[in-house]
Amino acid sequence: MKIKNILIVAIAFAITSFTYAQGTLKGKVVDADGEPIIGANLLWEDTSIGGVTNIDGQFSIELATSTNQLIASYIGHTSEKVAIDNPAEFVTIVLQGELALDEVVVSARRSSTLNSRMYPLQSQKITYDELCRAACCNLAESFETNPSVDVSYADAATGARQIKLLGLSGTYVQMLTEQVPNLQGAASAYGLSYVPGPWMEGIQVSKGTSSVKNGYEALTGQINIDYKKPQTADPLFVNLFAAHTGRLEANVDGNIAINDKLSTGLLLHYSREKMSHDSDDDGFMDMPKTEQYNVMNRWYYKSNNYIFQVAANFIHEDRESGQIAHGEHIENPYKIGINTDRAVLFTKNGYIFDHDKNTNLALILSGTYHKQNSSFGLNKFDVEQKNIYANLMFETELDSKNRISTGVSMNYDNYNEKLIDQRVEGLDNIKLKRKDPIAGAYAQYTFDYYSRFTLLAGVRGDYSSDHGFFVTPRLHLKYAPLGELLNLRASVGRGYRVANVLVENNYLLASSRKMVFERGLDNFESAWNYGASAHFTFPLFNRDLSIMLEYYYTDFDKQVVANVEDPTQVVFSNLKGRSYAQNAQIEISYPLLKGFNVTGAYRWTEAKTTYDGKLMTKPLTNRYKGLLTASYQTPSGMWQFDATSQFNGGGRMPNPGTVDPLWNSDFPSFITLSAQATFNYKTLSLYVGGENLTGYRQKNPIIDAANPWGDRFDATMIWGPVHGPKFYVGMRWSIPRNS
Repeated sequence: MKIKNILIVAIAFAITSFTYAQGTLKGKVVDADGEPIIGANLLWEDTSIGGVTNIDGQFSIELATSTNQLIASYIGHTSEKVAIDNPAEFVTIVLQGELALDEVVVSARRSSTLNSRMYPLQSQKITYDELCRAACCNLAESFETNPSVDVSYADAATGARQIKLLGLSGTYVQMLTEQVPNLQGAASAYGLSYVPGPWMEGIQVSKGTSSVKNGYEALTGQINIDYKKPQTADPLFVNLFAAHTGRLEANVDGNIAINDKLSTGLLLHYSREKMSHDSDDDGFMDMPKTEQYNVMNRWYYKSNNYIFQVAANFIHEDRESGQIAHGEHIENPYKIGINTDRAVLFTKNGYIFDHDKNTNLALILSGTYHKQNSSFGLNKFDVEQKNIYANLMFETELDSKNRISTGVSMNYDNYNEKLIDQRVEGLDNIKLKRKDPIAGAYAQYTFDYYSRFTLLAGVRGDYSSDHGFFVTPRLHLKYAPLGELLNLRASVGRGYRVANVLVENNYLLASSRKMVFERGLDNFESAWNYGASAHFTFPLFNRDLSIMLEYYYTDFDKQVVANVEDPTQVVFSNLKGRSYAQNAQIEISYPLLKGFNVTGAYRWTEAKTTYDGKLMTKPLTNRYKGLLTASYQTPSGMWQFDATSQFNGGGRMPNPGTVDPLWNSDFPSFITLSAQATFNYKTLSLYVGGENLTGYRQKNPIIDAANPWGDRFDATMIWGPVHGPKFYVGMRWSIPRNS
């Protein structure tokens, strides 16, 4: 009887899914300047039938039988209602930007974090409004209100921030800036600080293996950063920030439309934090002294069918940390110094052959030079990386349901590393000077049945002179049996990466551990990723209740393992046994009151790796995480109040040693709280806030801090906050583009 009922429900879903589709409407949504709007919402009036525009601003949605009134909307723009009299015609909808008035009346407030309902990949867009809800000084601080991405300190000395996604290190996440691979290799340790928060227009976070168009990486996910664009950004924007710890920051960007086809923009950033803090009196700075200069210039040109973009970015950063004196003289202080110069140049060219079928050819080119000189006490580590990347892509729609994308790509890395450390064993087992060119080709097919069922299948083949030929298959499915009320997704795919062992683990030099490199160490890693999710949207009291359920499983067959189970050394070896991570997450969002949005999430993580022949839980990994975030905006929009609380579960510490243990075998759970109040008047925003307001901090984050030259010193066993409460103030001011 149960089987019969299940079959009846399944047949009903199928009938519902296919009988709704009576035809298709295709079109495009643009702004007042004719630029495509990504993520604009389309909805037939008084129905749940609709869709979202893609990266080209285009949409394809099924027709409604009960109305011909189509509503288009997007954040920051006035909604438009359009009568569709001839569904066979390609429709273009223009959304006007909202004008800045003396008094702004907000009739409805939309979420500042958007979950894609059309794209087959499980993806989430963090908008600029969401970034402004917290002290988003750089990319490392952009995920404070996000339940999926964790950001923590790698150690208690250098200030290096690391992200985790699906319970694994951020090295398994592919980092992109406007779909161009970036922040990899030599930039992986401190790269999160290279992207100023006020420069960003938004962030897209995708979980699981992503599209093969961007390469063979993304074992656990993909994070893509969109910078402000000169053709759409305000002519002038200023952001000033100051924290009570002595951190000062200034951001200025200006954008000029030279004519109706050519625009340029200049983005400037300067930050410094030169005060010494030692709140726990262990003789070491709580946070490093830093100073950064960051500048970007970009150009945009568009004719009828041709689009050209080019951008150049230069960064110089100094970091200084280590022992400080409290009135007494330290004869031989332990110091850490890290100096970085980085230059990036990328260009994007696109030519559209057929607007109706979106047939286009695109070429992406980028070049990166990164030089980092660092010292940890008597140990020195220098790295120089040169990277060249190219991607030639062709896309076209065969018809309203079928789309193909093909291309060829090349990634070339040239590394020159130098390590001076008397505690190293087997350094000759890794290549300190290496050239790693990898070239490949891909094909991707998309089948979209009226946004009810979408299949995205891709495969690419790549060849490396060091690692041979390898194939990357990936499959993504999306099914919407009840329209926008329910979206089901499933994915499976393979991913690879070249591990940069020294660069990615250089923070371990801030310890007395001996570094041991296994003979025959292979730095090529590979894993399978499986994922499934369900997104429910229920109308409840004239508001939408959103519930997201997710599960992901990452299974490694090749991996470089950093074994820190012996407190006196770290051993780098290839995986001998199993290594996996599984995550289950639930996220619920609901506007409790007008202008008052609440999001709650809970995530469970199990990550295990084989150490010394035994499958063990990965150390320094939280077993669970809970998040509760609330945001209230007054009806006039003049005031906004935001608060976020994170509930971080405990986890396992590495083996502390049997005689005179250096730390406990487990670390406890803890709660952090951040809050911010913002005052808005026309184009001026003033904000004040605080981080870690609970004041929780890890006790004794540096092991044997009084004797940094001894054999017990270790600053890398970090699982919690290393500083107390931080308070800040800031302002944002702009000259709007429409003024």
